[in-house]
Amino acid sequence: MVQRPTYLPEYGFNWETFDVVCSGKSSLDATNYLSELYDKKHVTDFLVGYGFDITDPIENAELFGIFQEALQFIKRYFLIEGNPDGLDLKVPNYLYTITNISELFLAATGQASFKLKTEEALWAGVILKIMHTILHTDKDLRYRYFSTVQQQIFDRFYKFIHRDEENRLFLRNEHGGGMTIPLYDFQTKAKKTRDSIIIKLLHKQENVAEELFDRIGVRIITYNKLDALRVIKFLHRNYVIMVNNIKPSRSQNSLVDLPVLRRRMFTLYKEALREELPEEVFYQKLNNLIEECVPSVVSHGNKHTSDEYRAIHFTGRQLIKYRNPFMSSFNEVRKQALKDKENPLSQALLHLDTSPISRDVRFFYPFEVQITDYESHLRNTQGEASHNDYKKSQLRSAMKRIFKPILDLRENQ
Repeated sequence: MVQRPTYLPEYGFNWETFDVVCSGKSSLDATNYLSELYDKKHVTDFLVGYGFDITDPIENAELFGIFQEALQFIKRYFLIEGNPDGLDLKVPNYLYTITNISELFLAATGQASFKLKTEEALWAGVILKIMHTILHTDKDLRYRYFSTVQQQIFDRFYKFIHRDEENRLFLRNEHGGGMTIPLYDFQTKAKKTRDSIIIKLLHKQENVAEELFDRIGVRIITYNKLDALRVIKFLHRNYVIMVNNIKPSRSQNSLVDLPVLRRRMFTLYKEALREELPEEVFYQKLNNLIEECVPSVVSHGNKHTSDEYRAIHFTGRQLIKYRNPFMSSFNEVRKQALKDKENPLSQALLHLDTSPISRDVRFFYPFEVQITDYESHLRNTQGEASHNDYKKSQLRSAMKRIFKPILDLRENQ
């Protein structure tokens, strides 16, 4: 009988690991990448690498709490018991008996101390993927500064938004002169709920919270497409948006075919020069021309966005400046301590090293801008292009992605 060489296991590769590390596959789409966890020590070492020490009771309890939340999240959004459009599946009973998080990992890798069916083991993998996503949502360091971020970004826009005595809305620089653009509406995006962030991450290729670019956003609705283009010029001219800080891969335009418009505007400019057109005549002619420049092929780069959606959409970044309020309060206390240096408490306070405490924090934060005209806005908010349909499509996509191993197993049985 041929004896198997003892070195062979060292040359066996987990191909899904290579797919994730080398080929751009998301860990959410993998099924066997945890297969080298054979016992509780392997699980403990894996979690230390991930960032959790489950020998610490507090960290262990936090992770177990995330496990419980993941179970409830699945039942609320992905199963028919919480969502009429959800899957007709039931959470396996053994998951409710788990008391140590290591048991969940070993169940996912087929190393549980008790016999599991294939589908039951796959459920453990589903739970772990939800837990991973919840953790990335909660551990985004910038989230603690959200109210400051929101205020600083929105204030850049608000200072140019005005209403006249008849409550009509305008975009205007009242100090620097220049163009005035009538607006149908100006909307700011409310803070995303935690659950909506988790769902969005579950269907994104990049499954990390830092890659969400639409937590803060504005929508500007003009009365026509010409003014939509003029809004971009206004925002650029008044340094509300910095072209240097635009994220190119996030820019999309389904409103106006700009290459066609650019070619055809030359003729209109010559006509304006030749016939000395009044501004109101030129404005109307240009607006009519823009209405004819409809994009023939629309690609939103997002399968959940309807082909009927029409807007200019881009993501900018703004340098946020956060001043730690603790330091101003602490400095006031130090002033009082200086008046009574003999007091032991004052001496201890004056000798405190505050250098590790950040006085100012500065970081770039993304914000989303959508610009569209009134007629397009009406179409965007009705029928297939509605926001509710968009969110439902996201949820279906996340559900099918996470439960794919289980659905495939059932289909092949």
